[in-house]
Amino acid sequence: MRVGLLGLGRIGAFHAGTLAGLVEDLVVHDENGELADRIAIALNARTGDPFDADAVVIATPTGSHAELLIEACARGVPAFCEKPAAPDVPETLKVREAVQRSGVLVHIGFQRRFDAGYQAAREALLKGELGRLDRVHMITGDPAPPPAAYIAKSGGIFRDCHIHDFDALRWVTGREVETVYATGSNRGESFFVEFGDVDNSAAVLTLDDGTLATLQGSRYNGGGYDVRMELAGTIATRAVGLDPRVPLTSTEGLQPPGDPWPGFQSRFEAAYRAELIAFLAAVQETGESPCSVDDALAALYIAEAADLSRNHDRPVRLSEVVI
Repeated sequence: MRVGLLGLGRIGAFHAGTLAGLVEDLVVHDENGELADRIAIALNARTGDPFDADAVVIATPTGSHAELLIEACARGVPAFCEKPAAPDVPETLKVREAVQRSGVLVHIGFQRRFDAGYQAAREALLKGELGRLDRVHMITGDPAPPPAAYIAKSGGIFRDCHIHDFDALRWVTGREVETVYATGSNRGESFFVEFGDVDNSAAVLTLDDGTLATLQGSRYNGGGYDVRMELAGTIATRAVGLDPRVPLTSTEGLQPPGDPWPGFQSRFEAAYRAELIAFLAAVQETGESPCSVDDALAALYIAEAADLSRNHDRPVRLSEVVI
């Protein structure tokens, strides 16, 4: 296959290394031409038009996603794009319209769907091993905050960070969110307040079958990168992320044997590789998207409801934000 890659920042460069070992011909592109040349030489790839390919991987800044996805649809090139499909709902709807009109395969990158732990939890739930699911708890904690310039364009913690939790919640449980009650606080750098964001977050979500889900997040989880999901049913409880490197110590003396995860890239390295393999397989087999624009839109609606709830200090039904 010939695969084009747009964007060679932190995650783009990581994808480049993965793709170089998966495809025969890798074409890379970045606004920084010197960076593109350097990575192309290192990976035995080449620079050029990334859309002149069998498939394209988009790892550029969020603000460019919609335009590039629409271009991929216009040129008939299957596309993998890091989340989100677009920074807001109206632009996401434009992308969805382009996908529907063109019939081009588009896969949005929610890598937790390809993590072995989340997959095992979903399978256990589907098999009835947990009984009736009553409660879900999710945590996403970054060890240190991103720089101010990133926060300024991130869309806020619910869109930028917790959108992964929202997608995982829908995918693992197979249910939709009906109501969100969210809040947040500012405990660290002043630029979070300046950009209307929070650095610590919490939410209660009610699913369409009455299941309750709780969410906690932080940009200051000093112990390490902490991503977990707990599913409590009438028969059993399962935990995702309670692995040998979880940044968690029990006061009763249980100590994880490994060093805490330093960040998302190492924690989900295998999942990132697995989702690219799944995308390429879907392209070759003319299959369906493993994670569609409709899925991305559904997660974005939950983030929209969470922001509205936080800003107005009240529960918000998803019907209030769905267009």
